Amino acid sequence: MNEALLRSLTPSVLGILVRRGADFAAGEDAVQEALVEAVQVWPTDPPRDPKGWLVTVAWRKFLDATRSDTARRRREDLVDQEPEPGPAAGADDTLQLYFLCAHPSLTPSSAVALTLRAVGGLTTRQIAQAYLVPEATMAQRISRAKRTVSGVRFDQPGDVATVLRVLYLVFNEGYSGDVDLAAEAIRLTRQLAAVIDHPEVAGLLALMLLHHARRAGRTAADGSLVPLAEQDRGSWDTGLIAEGVETLQAALARDRLGEFQAQAAIAALHADALTAEETDWVQIVEWYDELVRLTDSPVVRLNRAVAVGEADGPRAGLAALAELDDSLPRRAAVAAYLHERDGDPRTAARLYAEAAHRAPNLAERDYLTRQAARLNAELNTRRRQ
Repeated sequence: MNEALLRSLTPSVLGILVRRGADFAAGEDAVQEALVEAVQVWPTDPPRDPKGWLVTVAWRKFLDATRSDTARRRREDLVDQEPEPGPAAGADDTLQLYFLCAHPSLTPSSAVALTLRAVGGLTTRQIAQAYLVPEATMAQRISRAKRTVSGVRFDQPGDVATVLRVLYLVFNEGYSGDVDLAAEAIRLTRQLAAVIDHPEVAGLLALMLLHHARRAGRTAADGSLVPLAEQDRGSWDTGLIAEGVETLQAALARDRLGEFQAQAAIAALHADALTAEETDWVQIVEWYDELVRLTDSPVVRLNRAVAVGEADGPRAGLAALAELDDSLPRRAAVAAYLHERDGDPRTAARLYAEAAHRAPNLAERDYLTRQAARLNAELNTRRRQ
């Protein structure tokens, strides 16, 4: 059984059902039933047209459910005018499904869950495992999301930026359970790029590829974090880097710069450096200036302060950092790093400990705690000398 094929066909099949008149929740249930039947039937009787088979079976299951529903009379016209089985033009349906799953009426977590279920073809169990929540909790989240979008008109234009934010949220979850969400996000973004010609879609795909290429170098054998400057660059995936750079160059050539293209350009400059010392920090600062212009995001300004510290010295970085609110996540960690580079280990140790206390995850907390302990040990050694 080709599970990858089934998952790749899921959005276009669901899109066809919804365009034919099925409400989203009922259509998604019917597609899931068709997928279950495919798993049972295809190994011994593979169809010549997998997509057509899924559309036919899913539509039949939807109609069976409709006929037994108490609202049958309301839907008699739909049943009586059953279209010919088989796929319709799928590209537009798939694109609209992305838009529907990233509808602004949904919370980010619900949009992510619905995208993974309806577009990604993942089971509720797989999504729950990936997000480390009980399956019943995830089932409720998905059911609420399906009800929310069931009344949304399918022919309304969608917001590409919202879809991209949802996909980037999926990517940043990384890996847990039996689903690699980073790889899944790349697959879905490739699929989106195949049905929409938009430079920011290409920009996001390039960004994902360039980040994913460094995955093997991000953690040590014991699972601890390895900073970018200390990573083994020989472990980076050069094939993904080359594809990411090529994808980015094609997007930038269209002269419609967006935030994901700018982020990808920064990632490409990191990937292009054979050593940390060869990183072109001056150009990275220029790209962060573009990102600030595009987003005015405090997080972007925080990352820019790091780049300024590398390009113009730690005091310049601290001056840029001084403009940002003390409560900004990871600000203390950046301040600690810049103070250490500026020759102030006592302040750096205190800030590393403060940053560890605020860390959003265990791996980051452990890393920051080790940095504080290292500097405190060095200070104690100096006092004894």
